[in-house]
Amino acid sequence: MHRPRLRLSCLAAVLLALLVSCATRSRDAGMESIRVSFNGAGFVLERSGRAFVPWGFNYDHDETGRLLEDYWSAEWPKVEEDFREMKQLGANVVRVHLQFGRFMVSESPPNTNALAHFARLVHLAEHAGLYLDVTGLGCYHKQDVPAWYDELDEQRRWSAQANFWRAIARVGRGSPAIFCYDLMNEPVAPHKDGVGKEWLGPPFGGKYFVQWISREGQGRERSEIARAWIRQLATAIRAEDSSHLVTVGLVDWSLPRPGLDSAFHPAVIAPELDFLSVHLYPEKDKVNEAIDRLHAFNVGKPVVIEETFPLKCSVIEFNEFFQRSKPHAAGWIGFYWGRTPEECRRSKEMADAFMLGWLEWFQKAKP
Repeated sequence: MHRPRLRLSCLAAVLLALLVSCATRSRDAGMESIRVSFNGAGFVLERSGRAFVPWGFNYDHDETGRLLEDYWSAEWPKVEEDFREMKQLGANVVRVHLQFGRFMVSESPPNTNALAHFARLVHLAEHAGLYLDVTGLGCYHKQDVPAWYDELDEQRRWSAQANFWRAIARVGRGSPAIFCYDLMNEPVAPHKDGVGKEWLGPPFGGKYFVQWISREGQGRERSEIARAWIRQLATAIRAEDSSHLVTVGLVDWSLPRPGLDSAFHPAVIAPELDFLSVHLYPEKDKVNEAIDRLHAFNVGKPVVIEETFPLKCSVIEFNEFFQRSKPHAAGWIGFYWGRTPEECRRSKEMADAFMLGWLEWFQKAKP
């Protein structure tokens, strides 16, 4: 009864090995790896030393809300088409979001079939000339989170997360198409004496983007919990891949200020990372506040605005924010959900009209 599954697993392992081998051979095929510039303000291409400014899209779901792993097996041509479209729109970076539950079948062994698909994605990025911001440990669809994962205590959960990243870095290490590994989307550290029941924050649009890295503070300083978590996962990555950059996707309330505070304070966590990533959506009539928040993330490492979009303001105000953010930011990553400007123009949906305005702005406003 188990032989077909075993055979499929073996085939996936062979495919993974072949794809990783192809990625390794393509290292000198044209793309250059990216590193932080010597002045620490931005990025450069490894061999030529030319400046590199991340400019691209979050490819976090398709036009129907499906996550990448929901369709990359059966609809690979769609993924290829979407990558071509993002390149044609002027992107040089694509941020992909990998779900923990699709890659880990238990605390230790990874899913070789999922890793083979990831290797295929890396190869596609090389072919398309697009760099990947690889964001991991996603739990965006709560129903896909393994029950065993939620039952782990902090130590075992962090260990399982480190195993996820070792497996991902083992695939990515041979490819120049990896821009960075983003440890997690919008993590939050527990309160000093807090005890929680859930690992995930409240949903937004049916998806869970915010995660707690621990459910118990145990009297520890929140920012030190955050730093220890980053150190453990970054160490796991660098043991497999010492050449690519490491960051973490921060909510803009990751500052030591009154009110909401994720406790991932830039000055505390920066020594563990190659650059900082912040998710910042300017609000109507509040561009000054957005710029002030962005400036607070400048602590001696490059800052990429890893998520941004005219979600809460007009495109005109968003453009003002973009222009004024240039002295503080080293890159910008918006959103693309698989619908081209031409398709948006033909649509009668308000959401498509909104997206059309964004994509037209993106094509014109290169940094």
